[in-house]
Amino acid sequence: MHPPVPDSEDASGGDGDHGIEDRPLPKHGADVVSATTPPAAVDGPLDPDDIDDEDEPGFDLGRRQIITALLAVAVIAGVLYVGLPLLPGIEKSFGRIKDGQPHWLAVSFAFAFASFAGYVLMFRGVYKAGGNERIDLSASYQITMAGLAATRILAAGGAGGLVLTAWALRQAGMDKRAVADRTVTFLALMYFPYMLAIIVGGLGMRWGLFPGPKTWGITVLPALLGMAIIGLALAAALVPADLERRIEHWGTGGGRRARIAQRLANLPASASTGVRGAWAHVRRGDLVTFGAFLYWGAQVASLWAAFQAFDQTVPVAVVTLGFFIGMIGNLLPLPGGVGGVDGGMIGALAALGYGGGVAVAAVLTYRVFAFWLPTIPGFFAYLQLRRTVARWKDERKARRAARDGDADVAPASAG
Repeated sequence: MHPPVPDSEDASGGDGDHGIEDRPLPKHGADVVSATTPPAAVDGPLDPDDIDDEDEPGFDLGRRQIITALLAVAVIAGVLYVGLPLLPGIEKSFGRIKDGQPHWLAVSFAFAFASFAGYVLMFRGVYKAGGNERIDLSASYQITMAGLAATRILAAGGAGGLVLTAWALRQAGMDKRAVADRTVTFLALMYFPYMLAIIVGGLGMRWGLFPGPKTWGITVLPALLGMAIIGLALAAALVPADLERRIEHWGTGGGRRARIAQRLANLPASASTGVRGAWAHVRRGDLVTFGAFLYWGAQVASLWAAFQAFDQTVPVAVVTLGFFIGMIGNLLPLPGGVGGVDGGMIGALAALGYGGGVAVAAVLTYRVFAFWLPTIPGFFAYLQLRRTVARWKDERKARRAARDGDADVAPASAG
């Protein structure tokens, strides 16, 4: 059952400025908040000039954190790029990295670059909805690339990047509820191609539609996981997006239990709004949806081209399934999933019948292009973002001063 998204909705309209708006909830029970009009705070929409001027994005990205994280990454990288080639049966093929065909290496790099273009396109389309002109291409690039660097340094599973992104969006003038709703939309939209790929790839391989092994654990099990996650997302979309308003009357007496119920309603209501917004994009097939598929598709293509660089042709279905199963290693408590993703992909490809030294060389080459190299511009983007946020703060201060000055002048003029 698909989430009930009205045909008239426009979550972001690609490059348009219509869609999610920060406005109060409807007053009548029959007025259900649409999938792309998330409920804002009960006390009304946020004035962008009145947000808190937090100096830091909720964490300290200082010299000590950077040095500690870089040392941890260096140790893991040393094991992967120095220790792994010494293993029997791998050192010969691994030594071929320096002999990779230049034109295929260039293709692999180009696909990795295209994946980040898709990520920025998706980010801008989701978060610029509602007419926030500050989230332009430049800001989208800075936030996404800075988030990438934060993810590498601070946490597994992208948590560091999420914290930095939320801080930047707040500084752009977005209220907390809008940030939460659109972040769910962004994540649901981003991981939809992921789950779809392991479902189609796993079942297709199991049923003989694609070349590869038919082992239940490497084909059906990931597909079942993907279906379960999509099912949970669709179930979340069935929760009323205005759940807080529907239980608001419980809190009229000021009871502690009622207040707790209202707070607990924020999470399912935000999840519902976000998933519905993501489904609206998917159903329309707009540029935001294209960005999501480009992000993942280009990364898979980068890994495939890396195999080609070492004279091994691997079926696209095998590369795709091995890639997405291996990406689960990103959840391990390692900086940015370093080591977990690499080992996960190598292990998944081996289970699919394409292990050995060439797989090691191809995966690590792909990771250089998709992981290591983008970290460098990510640090510079973080510095750019700090300057951008400082400019936004100056603009807010100027508008506040002008607004306060007008308020002082008006009574005097009236007298």
